[in-house]
Formats: sequence, C-alpha cells, structure tokens
Amino acid sequence: MLRELIQQRQPRELTKSVSQSTLAINKSGRMFWQDGQLIYNGKYKIEKYLGGGGFAVTYQAMHTKLNRRVVIKTPNISVQRDPNYPKYVERFKKEAQMLAMCCTDSHPHIVQVFDFFIEENDRYCLEMQYIAGESLWEYVQRQGKLPETEAVKYIRQMGLALVDVHKKGVLHLDVTPPNIMLNFNSGIPNSGKAVLIDFGIAGDMSPPSTLSRSFGNRVFAPYELTRKGIRHPTVDIYCLAGSLYYAITGKCPTNSFDRKYDQEELVPPKQLVPSLSDAVNEAILEGMALEAKDRPQTMEEWLNLLPTSEANLTEVILASDVGVNYQNLENLLKAGQWKAADEETTKVMLKAAKREWQGWLDSKSIEKFPCTDLRTIDQLWVKYSNGHFGFSVQKRIWLECAGKVDYETECLLGDRLGWRNKSCWLEINEYNYSLDSTQGHLPTTDTTTRLEMFLEHLPKTSSLASRLVNCNL
Repeated sequence: MLRELIQQRQPRELTKSVSQSTLAINKSGRMFWQDGQLIYNGKYKIEKYLGGGGFAVTYQAMHTKLNRRVVIKTPNISVQRDPNYPKYVERFKKEAQMLAMCCTDSHPHIVQVFDFFIEENDRYCLEMQYIAGESLWEYVQRQGKLPETEAVKYIRQMGLALVDVHKKGVLHLDVTPPNIMLNFNSGIPNSGKAVLIDFGIAGDMSPPSTLSRSFGNRVFAPYELTRKGIRHPTVDIYCLAGSLYYAITGKCPTNSFDRKYDQEELVPPKQLVPSLSDAVNEAILEGMALEAKDRPQTMEEWLNLLPTSEANLTEVILASDVGVNYQNLENLLKAGQWKAADEETTKVMLKAAKREWQGWLDSKSIEKFPCTDLRTIDQLWVKYSNGHFGFSVQKRIWLECAGKVDYETECLLGDRLGWRNKSCWLEINEYNYSLDSTQGHLPTTDTTTRLEMFLEHLPKTSSLASRLVNCNL
C-alpha cells in the first residue's frame, strides 16, 4: 500500500502549504520548521525539533485532524543540496517501504509508519509513530548501568523484532542504543518496552550499494559494515550485542576498527561488572566476535545464548530449527488446557527429534535435541503458567537434586516434581493437570511407559535437564 502511495504521489499533485520564508536553517545547514507551524495544508502542526543526523531530521508533530502525536522525518538541507540528492531520495523511499513492510503486522517492538508525503520544494516526509520516552542511550546516560535482568529484557525484545525483520529479508544495520526507544508506563513497575526505530540505513540482504558504505555507527558496528558495506544478519547481531554491552556496563565497547587494525582488546563486560552472569557475558562476547564467521549466524541462535527470566518473559517467538509448528501448543497453553498441552508437547518433541514412529526419545535424540525448539517449548510453558511449569523450572530443581544424570537423581527429581507416590512412578492418568500441582510438575513428556528408558538405563528427565544446561536454558 505504501509503495503504491509513494509511486502515485508526485510533487505537482500536492498543495503548497508552507513558504520557504517559514523555514529556519541552523549553522550546519539543516532544515528546521518552526514550533507551532502548520504543514501539508494544515494536516500537521510542528511541536518541536527532535534531532537529526547526517541524512535526515525529525520533528514531533500533532496530526490536527486525528489529534494524534506523530514523528515526521525529512532529509536535511545539506542532503537536499547534494548533487546525489535524487539517489538519497530513492533511499529515503526505500526506507519508508521497508519500514512499512516490517510493521505490517503491527509488531509491538517496531516503530509504525503511517504515511509518506511530499511537502514544498520536493521535501519528502515520512510520518511515523511517536514513542513517548527516551532512547536506551539517554536512559543509561541518566540512570547509569542497568541491572542485568532489565538490560536483557530490552535487548531480547529487540532481538524478537529483528527475527521478524530478518524473515522479511531486511537488515536494520544500526541496532544501537540511540535507535532503541524505551517506553515506560509510570504507573506500572518494570513496564519498560523497547521499540526499534530509524531504518535509515536498513537494507535488504542483496549486495550493498555504494551509498550504504558511508553509513553505520562505528562505536557499535562491526568493521565489515562500515569498511566494506557487507550485509548479513551477523551485523545486526554484533550491533545488538554491543548495545547490551553498553546497557550493562554503562560504557561503550572498544571500536571494532581499533580491535581489527590496532589489536586493541575488547574488555569483557564481566571484568567491568563482576556480578554479571557467565551466560550473559558469554552471549555478549560471542555476539561481538570480531570476525563474522565466529558469531552466531542467526538472531535466533544468538537469543538462545541469553538466559530467560521467567518473571519478564512477555513474547515467545515460535522458532524451530527443524520446521515444527508450535502454534497449536501455544493455543492450548493460552487456554489453560494443561493435559492437552502436555500431550501436544510429547507429539511436537517426537516430531522435532524425528522419533514419531518409535514414540519415545532415546539417549541420542535427547543429546541432539534442537536447542531452539527446546527453548520455544520451555518459554511457552513458562509464559502461560506464569513460571509454574516448564523445562527450565525442572532443570533448576534437578540442579538442587545434585544435577547428575543417574537413576538416583531421577528418583529424587521425581519426588520433588510430584511424579512419584510412595516410591512408585505415577501412571499418565494420575498426573495433576492443574496449577495446584507441584511446581515443575508439567510438562511430563511422558509416553505410554517408561520401560524403554529403563531398558536403556537412561534417566529421561535428568538427561533432558542436562541438555537444557548445554543449550544455556
């Protein structure tokens, strides 16, 4: 729709609503509309200048007919005077189209685009959602370094947004603290929501254009982007990991150029924040590996390195490394149909492990069970049970039972999870499929009998918990 709108609207069709005398230009040659000024035939009222960069400036405005606050972005005067301005305009149009495509489903963590129009003197304008709050950069500058759980929460939200963006064949290429807006509800504790803005240098996954090579935040970007314009999901992974580094330490990471060409070392975040968990420290270091080949290759893979906070889990992406559809499982859990959800969990796990014909998981299938799928199943159970059920809950209890993969630990775990009564294992119809059950009671991932597991001398739940440890769940 927006693509058609851009193509159809030509300068000669527009009403000239503002004269050039109403513009103010600062020393750097950037264009300013005056506060209170009406533009586009009175449709928008400029409230204030928000800021700008080398390409565009943004303004807070009010949509006069809808009484809705919005943001308007337009190329600055310097760009308009550039001989390559027509090429910049094409890039601006492309940004609008990419952003419209990325926010088609109204993703809660991607800024929404509302309109694209042309003002006087061929000034192209993009109307976007106004995010009340401040950027992650400003927030850390004001608050100081953030607690690990809070920082991971915002970065995970950005990661979920980027998973969706990447699926559409788009790369953001500038997922940095200034482009991560935080929206807070003052009446609700821990209500911050991160929203990804500014797709100004976003590109598709095709070879880079000459124009894209001169853009990129050198503080947070990998050297292959700013030096060669290389586009790959690992660029967004590096930028997002660098943003997490900044949020947790309150300091900018070592410039990738200095690391590459001056052999400067990246100071591990745990060295700056000793209380930081090993999992988050490792996730940052892997995401910021100097060479792209040494980083996780997909955003899902990198997100899997981050620990999940049961209390803060809000969205679950139904990711699968083997093409399993988890929508039905989510629907059942959302409806609180615990028994049906437990049965569905067994089905999807057998499908993910390619053990549907056998009907049970053997040692090899557990050892190689896809981490992405294990995380998806776990997050769904944790979310819809409010942290009462889930593999990660069972893993925590397993660790309290000595964390060994042997039958003695399996029995201790069975007692703790309520799966045994007087030293006897429950039958399937004896489980308590309600939130009144023991914490971690579900999912059981049980089949018709435990005989196969006993014959193989494989403590099933302990082995699965061990796999969760290896997957950093």
